[in-house]
Amino acid sequence: LTGTSREQRAFQYVLAHAIPGDPHHILQTFDQWCYHCEHLSCVGPDKGRIVERVLLERAPLRVLELGTYCGYGTVLLAQGLPPGARLYTIEGNPRHAAVAEKVIRLAGFSEQTVELIVGPSEEVIPRLREKHGLMNANFVFMDHWKRSYLRDLRLLESHQLLAEGATILADNVLFPGAPHFLQYAKTCGKYHCKVHRASLEY
Repeated sequence: LTGTSREQRAFQYVLAHAIPGDPHHILQTFDQWCYHCEHLSCVGPDKGRIVERVLLERAPLRVLELGTYCGYGTVLLAQGLPPGARLYTIEGNPRHAAVAEKVIRLAGFSEQTVELIVGPSEEVIPRLREKHGLMNANFVFMDHWKRSYLRDLRLLESHQLLAEGATILADNVLFPGAPHFLQYAKTCGKYHCKVHRASLEY
């Protein structure tokens, strides 16, 4: 009815209330909107703490995010990067990517730190090395279409984009669920698997 999307309304709220250049405050402002105004499928603060902990443990220099959405997870990841690290984030929906781009830059992250790539993940992944300079990723955060998890993991494998000892963190594998991805990860013999129990965001 307003002519603006839910994501755009959330960004307008963040723009009006968050402190520019303060990633933590920007995430908190998103959380306030999602708790009190409209639900967005962001990672949220509870699962966000798991992401932050794993990122801190691994201290990766090359991070790949599949599913930028509004940029919440991107800001969460970017604020936890070690010095000199780079984050590549892929979003298939151009309207979501337009919001995310503003959120990422509002948080104070330059294109040298965070590169947002717009396009379907199955098309972008094979071009990551030659077009975007990502030789391989130490850390992958999957938070896009659950049905794409397994396909994209295999694409990363076949294009040798996973560094030795890389960590793959995948959201919502139990609900709404990514059963084929989970079965593959547990049975293919390439990965050590751990399920982090968490509630749904907000």
